Amino acid sequence: MTISALSSVQALVGADAGTSQAVATQGGFLNLIDSALRNVSSTQNAAATAESGYTVGATGSTLGGALVASDRAQVAWNATVAVRNEVVAAYQSIMSMQF
Repeated sequence: MTISALSSVQALVGADAGTSQAVATQGGFLNLIDSALRNVSSTQNAAATAESGYTVGATGSTLGGALVASDRAQVAWNATVAVRNEVVAAYQSIMSMQF
């Protein structure tokens, strides 16, 4: 899920509930998700920068630094996917409840 997709989800949720502004000012769940996705994105960008720096032979770029940055980005992405899977499973569980 990209940041633009998250923004559209936030707009839809805010439009349905009429509380988009209240959620934004109170530091709600959507802000937490937005912050986490921005962190993952910046980690991936840092890994790409480190890898390309090593590839072109930039001074100060090392193979170890590129590998560590790449591993950090991979762990962040895997954690994001795991959280997403848990949220989807919880949503499906709630939707299958009979009221």
